[in-house]
Amino acid sequence: MAVKMKNASGMIEISNEVIATVVGGAATDVFGIVGMASKNQIKDNINEILRKENYSRGVVVRQEENGIAVDVYTIISYGTKISEVSRNVQEKVKYNLETMLGITANSVNVFVQGVRVLPD
Repeated sequence: MAVKMKNASGMIEISNEVIATVVGGAATDVFGIVGMASKNQIKDNINEILRKENYSRGVVVRQEENGIAVDVYTIISYGTKISEVSRNVQEKVKYNLETMLGITANSVNVFVQGVRVLPD
């Protein structure tokens, strides 16, 4: 599935993998995020941090009438305030989607799949 946008010159299609890479990159840049998690941990049998090439397993993109809705599955660092980290992820994802791809994110839902203690 791809997000389709129409402009004066024609039609633009952006694949969900591209959107997932932008979203995953934005989310992992936020302080307090350890990494991305799989949206189907039991089905995928994965309880680990996803690498850049697998960000599409931790991001769900749904096209809406005038933008998209994004679900981001994350793992957060122990000792950080979950509500603040999640809000920062929402803001950064919205900003990166608008500046890099020209897509408006109507909603960014952050799901915390786990908390990890980072080694010193």
